Amino acid sequence: MKKNLAKTYDPKDFEDRIYETWEESGAFNAEVDPDKKPFTIVMPPPNITGQLHMGHALDQTLQDVLTRWKRMEGYSALWLPGSDHASIATEVKVANKLYEDTGKHKSEFTREEFLEYAWAWKEEYGSRITKQCRKLGDSCDWRRERFTMDEGCNKAVTKFFIDLYNKGWIYRGNRLINWCPSCKTSLSDAEVEHEDENGKYWYFRYPAVDGGEGIVVATSRPETMFGDIAIAVHPSDERYKDLVGKNVYLPILNREIPVIADEYPDPEKGTGAVKITPAHDPNDFEVGARHDLEILSCMNDDATMNELAGKYEGMDRYECRKAWVKELEEAGYLVKTEDMVIPVGKCYRCHSAIEPMLSDQWFVKMEELAKPAIEAATSGELEHIPARFEKIYLNWLNDIHDWCISRQLWWGHRIPAYYCDECGELVVADHMPETCPKCGGHHFHQDEDVLDTWFSSALWPFSTLGWPEKTPELDYFYPTSVMVTGYDILFFWVIRMVFSACETMHEIPFKYVFLHGLVRDEQGRKMSKSLGNGIDPLVVIDQYGADALRFMLCTGISPGNDTRFLTSRLESSRNFANKLWNASRFTIMNLQDEDGNFLPMADEATAVLQDEDKWMISRVNAAAKAVTESLDKFELGLAGQKVYEVIWDEYCDWYIEIVKRRLYGEDEEDKKTARYVLQKTLKDLIKLLHPFMPFITEEIWGFLPKEGSETGADAMLIRASWPQYDENLEYPDATARIETAIAAIKAVRNIRVEADAAPSRKLNMIVRTDSLADTIEGTGDIIRKIANVVEITVEGTDGDAPKDVMSAVIDGAEILIPLEDLVDFEAELERLQKEKKRLEGEVTRVEKKLSNKGFVEKAPEAVVNQEKEKQEKYKEMLATVVARLESMGAKSDNE
Repeated sequence: MKKNLAKTYDPKDFEDRIYETWEESGAFNAEVDPDKKPFTIVMPPPNITGQLHMGHALDQTLQDVLTRWKRMEGYSALWLPGSDHASIATEVKVANKLYEDTGKHKSEFTREEFLEYAWAWKEEYGSRITKQCRKLGDSCDWRRERFTMDEGCNKAVTKFFIDLYNKGWIYRGNRLINWCPSCKTSLSDAEVEHEDENGKYWYFRYPAVDGGEGIVVATSRPETMFGDIAIAVHPSDERYKDLVGKNVYLPILNREIPVIADEYPDPEKGTGAVKITPAHDPNDFEVGARHDLEILSCMNDDATMNELAGKYEGMDRYECRKAWVKELEEAGYLVKTEDMVIPVGKCYRCHSAIEPMLSDQWFVKMEELAKPAIEAATSGELEHIPARFEKIYLNWLNDIHDWCISRQLWWGHRIPAYYCDECGELVVADHMPETCPKCGGHHFHQDEDVLDTWFSSALWPFSTLGWPEKTPELDYFYPTSVMVTGYDILFFWVIRMVFSACETMHEIPFKYVFLHGLVRDEQGRKMSKSLGNGIDPLVVIDQYGADALRFMLCTGISPGNDTRFLTSRLESSRNFANKLWNASRFTIMNLQDEDGNFLPMADEATAVLQDEDKWMISRVNAAAKAVTESLDKFELGLAGQKVYEVIWDEYCDWYIEIVKRRLYGEDEEDKKTARYVLQKTLKDLIKLLHPFMPFITEEIWGFLPKEGSETGADAMLIRASWPQYDENLEYPDATARIETAIAAIKAVRNIRVEADAAPSRKLNMIVRTDSLADTIEGTGDIIRKIANVVEITVEGTDGDAPKDVMSAVIDGAEILIPLEDLVDFEAELERLQKEKKRLEGEVTRVEKKLSNKGFVEKAPEAVVNQEKEKQEKYKEMLATVVARLESMGAKSDNE
């Protein structure tokens, strides 16, 4: 059995093994425990269509850090995993795969046949991402894994729908909705992404029926003119007061439409006149409703033109636009064209331009649902991290529209609405009715549509815990503690969870919303398939290890801000792991005898602590406080950076070096204390680091002396207790002494570098101080050993300072090193004199060249300037050498 870490840090040797041990031992399991406080995070469910990307890696690392920390703090910490059925994306994937396998389109299958294939596809591909989560180190309770279309979630969705319908908050209506012509389904407002594109405004004249000039209207979408019903002008617009109530012709088509007065047009924008096309614009729809106008749709659901477009029927909307504009121009109706930047709504899934369409759809009334969600934020009950996102959250809720929840798909939660085949009566129920309440008929058919994916994921914090059943888990783990997610789905998901929970559970679903940014590439660009700049976390893990990736991600962020994926930072994280590995290996080796058995060690009661021991214990104690406070504030980047600094800068670089003289000394009792502090502080440090870098810390922990009587799974680091700050472990006097010693050692090292003196060169050291004499003398053995100093002389500051020295200042003292200790005077004098002679020759050569008129006049200006730069450089170098010779007491030829 191995007694120490391998000589070389290689995460491939242990990461998979450790994860299997954790999972098999039940280390991630969270139980209902009345003796513990609950801490709950529900994982934002990744889509079953995808694979782990860098955004998932960041999102899940942050959740895992919080979960592992709270588990170590003694909470019953549940991180509940799951995946989302993702209606639109999955249906597209399945349809494509079905075509690949059979050569048939979706339309050639029955709904039942398609769904059978979709479920089989889900079973085959849907678990890929959760397997990848394990590679990242996610400490989820996998026993409780959920799927948004599993039986329990479906039961919750059905009940929520029926409850809202019975309150009158869900209705079916013929309204203008966002339609994706590619996905062939409706979209909610939140599912439409707005992008600015270069476009045009075309100004067309609509001739007056009475033979007058008519009116000029600007439009960015001429293809919708076939659905025009009216022209609107503002009631106060004096230019058009005589036209209101009259008719104009739709150009070429010669269909008469009225000029109406309405508050909607802006007299300052364009011509002040707006064409009203209620079936193709939400604002026009509202104007049409106010004036009881007819609604005419001129497009099919695939964004081709319909019969209303005449000869353009069947043509793609954009092809129609080109041909129609050309025809209007040739007929003399085009007045002018203007280049403009135009916001275009795009489908969040396929990025096709959406089309406003009039359609029969299901909607949720949002006015009443939004109120408690608004109150939760304004009262402080729900907190956004960072707080600036609360304004965005409230703005969206205060301007919310009714939510279109029906989708024209097969994959998803089918709407629990049934229609009587005899009389058409609508019945909303959790199963097919047996008898029609209106006509007594017995034959029904279910609504064909499915629900918006976000309708089911809005229930995720409580449906996953058993709602609508009153389960012990729901009672104990709900409300959840924090929702960790990207700011880009604040509208899609977070807001929906809040108002759904307020309505259903009568309390908020989580206390905190911790919003993080996107992971961008090294140039700051969003990672995307189109740019080809995406980075696969699994490839990174294979090359650097999961710990390095996790640490790079979570220490490079601040809440709510984007971060860049930098290979240099990834390598730095890997170097940190390597540094910790080597330091831990040294510590373990010095805790054992030649046979690998642990040597005698002091304990808290018997340890006789030296200053450096107190200093290291104090530094770890302060780190425990700082890290915990940062985690409490969701400043995970600061927390991780603090652990890094204490491990690298203090434990590895200083404490190990300082304590070596004792480990290799003759005092056996002092050795016991040194071993005790060496392993105690390392244990506490890797406890603090464990949430960030769980694999390497667990591997190191396995080779350290066990705590108490714990064995097996209970002895693993993942089950260890979190270090608690203890004011009794602050040793200010000892800490000040060691800090002074370290500062003095750094000063000596800096002088060595400046003098180009080898680290092996033994030095004498003079310390001028009025306040630190006892401190310097008390830590003299440390300074002498680590700074390679032979003798330390301490003197006051009253007299003249010694000459022929190099100096550095620290807080409360000046450190002096005699020049004769730093350099071999004769050799250095000879070297400097040779260098002086060489530089004088270079200065003479350049000056001679520049005094040659032929060279200066004929050579290119750049060459002449180059020689002038050389002249200045050589003169500066010569002056430095002369000054050095003078400081050594040599006479220069310039004197």
